[in-house]
Amino acid sequence: MAPSHPKVEHLPPYLAAIDISQYPFSTPISHQKELAYAGGIFANVSYSSLDQAFAILKDTVGSMPVFLDVTQVPDQQDVVDLLDAGAAKVFVSDSQIGGLQEVPTIASSRLVLRPSANASKTASALDGTSYALYLQNVVDPTTVGGILQQMGKGRPPVFVSSTNLSEEGALKLAREGAVPIVQAHQLTLAARPTDDELRVASLLLTRAKSDRSDGLITTLVTDERGIALGLVYSDEESIAESLRSGRGVYHSRKRGLWRKGDTSGDWQELVRMEFDCDDDCLRVVARQQGHGFCHLQTASCFGEYRGLSKLQKTLQSRKRSAPEGSYTARLFSDSKMLNAKIMEEAAELCEATSKEDIAAEAADLLYFALTKATAAGVTLEDIERNLDAKSVKVKRRKGDAKGPYAEKFGVANGNAAPTTNGTNGVRKEMIREAESKPKGKDDSSGLNASGRIQMRRFDTTRESPEAIEEVLKRPSQRSTDRIMGIVQPIIKDVQARGDKALLEYTHKFEKATSLTSPVLKAPFPQSLMQLPPETISAIDISYENIRKFHAAQVDKKPLEVETMPGIICSRFARPIERVGLYVPGGTAVLPSTALMLGVPAMVAGCKKIVIASPPRADGKLTPEIVYVAHKVGAESIVLAGGAQAVAAMAYGTESVTKVDKILGPGNQFVTAAKMLVSNDTTANVSIDMPAGPSEVLVIADSTANPAFVASDLLSQAEHGTDSQVILITIGLDNEGVQAIEDELHNQAMALPRVDLVRGAISHSVTLMTATLDEAMALSNLYAPEHLILQIADALKAREMVTNAGSVFVGDWTPESVGDYSAGVNHSLPTYGYARQYSGVNTGSFVKHITSSHLTAQGLRNVGGAVMQLAKVEELEAHRRAVEIRLEWLDKNQQ
Repeated sequence: MAPSHPKVEHLPPYLAAIDISQYPFSTPISHQKELAYAGGIFANVSYSSLDQAFAILKDTVGSMPVFLDVTQVPDQQDVVDLLDAGAAKVFVSDSQIGGLQEVPTIASSRLVLRPSANASKTASALDGTSYALYLQNVVDPTTVGGILQQMGKGRPPVFVSSTNLSEEGALKLAREGAVPIVQAHQLTLAARPTDDELRVASLLLTRAKSDRSDGLITTLVTDERGIALGLVYSDEESIAESLRSGRGVYHSRKRGLWRKGDTSGDWQELVRMEFDCDDDCLRVVARQQGHGFCHLQTASCFGEYRGLSKLQKTLQSRKRSAPEGSYTARLFSDSKMLNAKIMEEAAELCEATSKEDIAAEAADLLYFALTKATAAGVTLEDIERNLDAKSVKVKRRKGDAKGPYAEKFGVANGNAAPTTNGTNGVRKEMIREAESKPKGKDDSSGLNASGRIQMRRFDTTRESPEAIEEVLKRPSQRSTDRIMGIVQPIIKDVQARGDKALLEYTHKFEKATSLTSPVLKAPFPQSLMQLPPETISAIDISYENIRKFHAAQVDKKPLEVETMPGIICSRFARPIERVGLYVPGGTAVLPSTALMLGVPAMVAGCKKIVIASPPRADGKLTPEIVYVAHKVGAESIVLAGGAQAVAAMAYGTESVTKVDKILGPGNQFVTAAKMLVSNDTTANVSIDMPAGPSEVLVIADSTANPAFVASDLLSQAEHGTDSQVILITIGLDNEGVQAIEDELHNQAMALPRVDLVRGAISHSVTLMTATLDEAMALSNLYAPEHLILQIADALKAREMVTNAGSVFVGDWTPESVGDYSAGVNHSLPTYGYARQYSGVNTGSFVKHITSSHLTAQGLRNVGGAVMQLAKVEELEAHRRAVEIRLEWLDKNQQ
């Protein structure tokens, strides 16, 4: 573990030192108001007091931070265990820090160095360190200010303890930016302390500041889950009184000191106080009593609780008052029934695949899980404290599934040897991460024992279904965490710094250092569209075919249905106003993608079309893409690729128009960026579909031409080493398959991108099947991006397709025509997403709006049903909205 760069941390204003050897105390630490309400806990730990240290960490997790001096703990594993149990930071010696640096899961921010040098030499001895520092037993606290000044503004946090520290001395240390460590027995909540006492209110307010002319401190009141209850104001008097009384006490600008709930009875039990990172906003954590925080008797000033908080309140109420024999009462009293429901919902969640189903089943499982918790007196606060404890762990579990569940879902635990299925010994092993680099001469990937390019071959009649399903798995992509860790900072940087960040990333990744603007605005200069006549002709032909096919998809008129007499329901389409089209660069120039995205957007009537594509090293785009952008009426071209281009279109910059939807394929970084921005409500942008590496599945029988089959497989394999191609033969013997394999090798060796092809072939397979039904079943299981049918009566077989991005029927329909000029779209779902998603089409660029139009008679016809359902759902305003109209009709005899 390498030390990280210094950064400002949000630390308690002070630490209260306790004698841990006496733990547990006669009064629980959570009931000792001087300790519980503010600050953090500090304790010296030795080998003999380890048990007490673990006990206090268990008792305080999620409620107050605990800092431990472990310089007297000889065993490094004990120190690691203390961090794993929830210690906020550990104070270590020079000799200990080296070993802890080597533990990769321990962040340097959780280590505080207690240097052996004396205080007067600390600054020079520790110049450049990034660890927090502990200056112990400083004789003269006034010297600390000079040390802090020597260390500069970028210094790490500094903790200071001093013998006989007075309140004035502690406040001075805090104002100079250090964290004073005071003796717990000195703390007091009293307004007038004795000479050796320190007021908690004064320590808490040391660094507080107000941006208001009246000096009041903005105060956010939350419950223990962090949910905001309301916004109020505080001052020194109200904070001191709140700490003293243990209640929510604030400052009213009309009445002065305001003891919340004195008149309404809706008072608050104080849990904790802390300032935000800028020390200008106080957060008061409180347990609300009575009806709620708001004067309108709602849970908060922002309305009633929602989600899990609301569910908890409902369950707690029903536990107290559910009618005997009701379903809810049974759930609370019959543990077997409740356990059965939890297992039932967990199983349904495991089976769910769509976003909507997963959300619904997860909600059901949470309902019954929280019912079990409520029955046992466990709250969401208790559950979240456990989650908080897990979040700071530094030891990692193996991640194995328990025996029966591992067996049920086919999970291989730990270092268990790979299993073998089928007579040919198909090895079940972890799918390797797809590599993105071409294969060199010394790499045997994609080659058989004779050095020929060949896909792995399996006979389905000799292998188990599980083994075949295993070999059909796609090569895994990079770890999601790794990808997100790279993409998220880029997105945030572009969001924050706009054009400047966008240009910097283009200079860095595309080497286009001469570029001075990240956007090319229409009208595009003719000089950027200089193309050979044959290329212009090819683009024009493709453009027109794509336009015709996508224009035919436009809704000709609104859909109108009279569901009952007097009730007309309509649906009409409107174009998405602003769309962003991502056109990849990289290893191939792709004007075809610009056509496949730009033409449907133009046909749909999108008002603003923004294209993003990475420029060449000279800062210019390929003229083919500029020409296509001109033809489809693009507003601008963003000269950037990757996550930075996605971020620019999602949030907008000084030069880049913010869009409403982003479409187009890309690598794993582009896909991750699209997923991230689509889940950010501040971006308010949608995407077309997840995207992965290109893939094709070819089904061939004895009527297929081996040369045609091989060429179709290679047309996808040349996209990149992470692509995958699948061949499923029907009724072919070894000789028939060998003919295709010979063609594959010979054609591949003649390709300029043969090294990329070999990478793709290394995780591609041939499956030999006996029947069309079996072949189509395997194809539908795989759900390919491209499906090619080179079989007798291919049109009839097309009716058997349930999962595919696009289908190419017969010997004379290579996938290449779909990529370029036939008219169908080539932006298609990959990686199995053809089970849930369609390819890009005209509908991708429109949204459908529904409309209802009722006559008076129509409302009479349906009004009774509406009112009854609203009554069932206890939505009285819904019911009244109908009733009031019907009453008017009756009164006016209409």
